[in-house]
Amino acid sequence: MFDVDRYLAVLGLPSRPEPTREALALLHRRHLATLPYDSSLNAGRGLDLWAGIDIDVDAVFDEIVTGDRGGVCYELNGLFRELLARLGYEVGVLAAGIRQADGSFGPDLEHVLSFARVEGELLLVDVGFVGPSYLEPLRVSEQVQHQSGADFRVVPDGGYQVVQRRGRVGDWQPVYRLHTDPRDLAEWQRPDTGLEEFARLLAGAGTVVRGRATDNGQKILIGRRLLVVDDGKDTLRGLVTQPDLDEAVADILRRPR
Repeated sequence: MFDVDRYLAVLGLPSRPEPTREALALLHRRHLATLPYDSSLNAGRGLDLWAGIDIDVDAVFDEIVTGDRGGVCYELNGLFRELLARLGYEVGVLAAGIRQADGSFGPDLEHVLSFARVEGELLLVDVGFVGPSYLEPLRVSEQVQHQSGADFRVVPDGGYQVVQRRGRVGDWQPVYRLHTDPRDLAEWQRPDTGLEEFARLLAGAGTVVRGRATDNGQKILIGRRLLVVDDGKDTLRGLVTQPDLDEAVADILRRPR
């Protein structure tokens, strides 16, 4: 059963904060560091990856917040959106197409995230994206925003707003693109969204993605490739042996106590 105080306790917060920008940043970081992303949960969902997008917050709360499993984008962001709403934030649903390996973007409804409006300003809120990405809510602005050694900005491009990241080495790279108009969860049930074909491609790839934030970055496991982001520096290595893979999976899924 959804319980605000229990939720906050799991995130390491002893009391209910006021709905301020500073509290939102803290909640966002704590959520990413506590509740991991785990796409292995999609293995049994076939082509209906987004069928449960309008989550049962009580059931998913029991499974993720007080249970032991991770979640996928619409579960993690759905729970967090409910928490923020109950804390007094103005929130809503957004969608994004994630940048693919070939530089293209996925369908507009591929990824489910949220927004919060604080002091009249729109902030992107995303605790359900494996990354590398922002650890604190992001302003929709071309102005550079610095977080944990990396830079972020949101730039207009062809009718979209594109979230871009730049680590300590390299140039700006797109994370995903989106429209900032609020979405309705019913949109994901339309047959003309291109999601079924995209789900078929994902199922064919069969790559499991897991991730969790750290104090100063993220750990992201894509198949057998482990990307560690620390203070804006990205280090990638392959995990050849099964013990190394098992250790990396356990490290990401193990909750901090």
